[in-house]
Amino acid sequence: MSKAFTRESEKDDDELAAGVPPIPPGTPNYMTRQGHRQMREEFERLIKVERPELVKVVSWAASNGDRSENGDYIYGKKRLREMDKRIRFLTKRLENAVVVDPAEQQNVEQVFFGARVTICDADGSEARYQIVGIDEANATEGRISWISPLARALMKAREGDWVRFQSPAGLREIEVIGIRYE
Repeated sequence: MSKAFTRESEKDDDELAAGVPPIPPGTPNYMTRQGHRQMREEFERLIKVERPELVKVVSWAASNGDRSENGDYIYGKKRLREMDKRIRFLTKRLENAVVVDPAEQQNVEQVFFGARVTICDADGSEARYQIVGIDEANATEGRISWISPLARALMKAREGDWVRFQSPAGLREIEVIGIRYE
């Protein structure tokens, strides 16, 4: 069969979400309560508000006649495909979600999912991170994914422990100086 007749959407929806790594196979999609709520709100907004509005615009544009030169119709259909792709992605992520409440963590002396960890490197500079779900990660806000090299190195560490991890700048060694769960 010619490549002209294959669908681009055969790719996994995880690959289609720009900048979001796929969930490791056989692993649930761990999320904090806040991350789950934000994803659910986006899903609801797309389904109940934005998509119906866009369908109205595309329907109106289609009724105007020649679709080949109808910008509203062409752009609307393209946007509708993008929106449907995002909805499929969110549906899949929410179906596999396991909500973890950091406040319910029993073993607060060790680093686990949801922990807010303060670290210090050999130069004495401190940084604070919270270990969150893949879809919630934002390094500029101090939220790192549980599958990141730093988070994996920190897992099960205790205050005073030195951990090593491979960073883009090379092998680093850091000390855990604080662990909190909220």
